[in-house]
Amino acid sequence: MIGVDADLEDRAIAAYLGLALGDALGATVEFLTPREIAHQFSREGGVHRHIIGGGWLRLGAGEVTDDTTMALALGEAILAEGGQVRPPAVARAFDAWMRAKPVDIGNTVRRGILHFRRTGRPWVRPSADAGNGAAMRCLPVALTGARWSERRLARAALAQAWVTHRHPLADAATVCLVLMAKDALAGLGQEALATRAEALVRRHPEFRWEGARLDNPSGYIVDTVKAVFAGVLAPGDFTERLVAIVNRGGDADTTGAIAGMLLGALAGTRGLPEPCLDRLRAEIRVRCVAQARALAAADNAPRGETAGVPGSVGRGLLAQEAGSLVPG
Repeated sequence: MIGVDADLEDRAIAAYLGLALGDALGATVEFLTPREIAHQFSREGGVHRHIIGGGWLRLGAGEVTDDTTMALALGEAILAEGGQVRPPAVARAFDAWMRAKPVDIGNTVRRGILHFRRTGRPWVRPSADAGNGAAMRCLPVALTGARWSERRLARAALAQAWVTHRHPLADAATVCLVLMAKDALAGLGQEALATRAEALVRRHPEFRWEGARLDNPSGYIVDTVKAVFAGVLAPGDFTERLVAIVNRGGDADTTGAIAGMLLGALAGTRGLPEPCLDRLRAEIRVRCVAQARALAAADNAPRGETAGVPGSVGRGLLAQEAGSLVPG
């Protein structure tokens, strides 16, 4: 283990709790439109503000979905490898997660895990599916790689992503979000995150969020990220921005989870709403805090973080792809 400063640990904990809070809050209104949300919560002024469970998954209050549980599975795989992001370990962890019958699982994630079961290969081929599944679970990479170079962190982000997702837009967004989380964990603030978002838009104009339609975002990574950028880069405190994001509806648990991790890292634990934390399921809260601390303090000296990725998707290709996604 190596030392970890108190501010990094605090922001790491807040990021993980923020992810779970956004997931739990958004799950209630997942797949609803903003108009449907306003009607359903008319007694609360037309706004969904509280962690109450329900939704199409019929969750108990404070329960989370695959966004949080898959991140926890990824984090466990990283910790088992001494702070390294090794695709075979990640694939095995995802396989065990699916065998445990999670409350929800995306189609692309399912296909990727089944591919690993059939072939033993912890990566998928490039596809036309630009889903948000690799992005929603990426926080553990940012936590274990908080001190890494940007290129190394980008390689690690892709190493976990390619277990189930492999598309230029999904890759670019996942790397961008990991780098944004790294900046927030370092205490660089909202302006640094805006700079990352603008760099992504320059490379891929599809992600331009200003003036774009943002309501009812789908699981398509472009829709997800535009909604997240618009919310995270808006004025307001943690609660105000997170509530605004999930009330856009659509894939609200995922937009909430991704935004929650960034907003939490920006705010630190003091910026998280105590009433919402109290509503989060105790087991999930404990696991998130423990894993955040462990990942932030992992002994992650360079030891070949892409080891175990053979052949055409080995270190060379990961390095090439990662290098193309890091500004400068």
